[in-house]
Amino acid sequence: MSKKPIYKVIFHNQGKVYEIYARSVHQGSMFGFIEMEKLMFGEKTSIVVDPSEERLKSEFEHVTRTYIPMHSIIRIDEVDKKGTAKISEVPAKDAKIMPFPVYTPSQDSSEN
Repeated sequence: MSKKPIYKVIFHNQGKVYEIYARSVHQGSMFGFIEMEKLMFGEKTSIVVDPSEERLKSEFEHVTRTYIPMHSIIRIDEVDKKGTAKISEVPAKDAKIMPFPVYTPSQDSSEN
């Protein structure tokens, strides 16, 4: 019996670093986006509550699929088990990191 993969995805979003877990991650049908489905969060029966993970749960509460811009992705790992989803502040020394530019063909009609 094969084990279903778990992916840890780390990405930039509005000046913060998000770390979330999902069962399905692939190149989306929208150009330049990574598609994530079956997001995973901690058990609702857990006695210890992590405020960062709770914030992520509420942000993605009714989301069945999310699209992350490819240039926002820091890293995608396939992991053995799910960790704690979290939102972190970007350290001041790294605040000026520029995303990798994504090439898009020109749509200028004057070339025709």
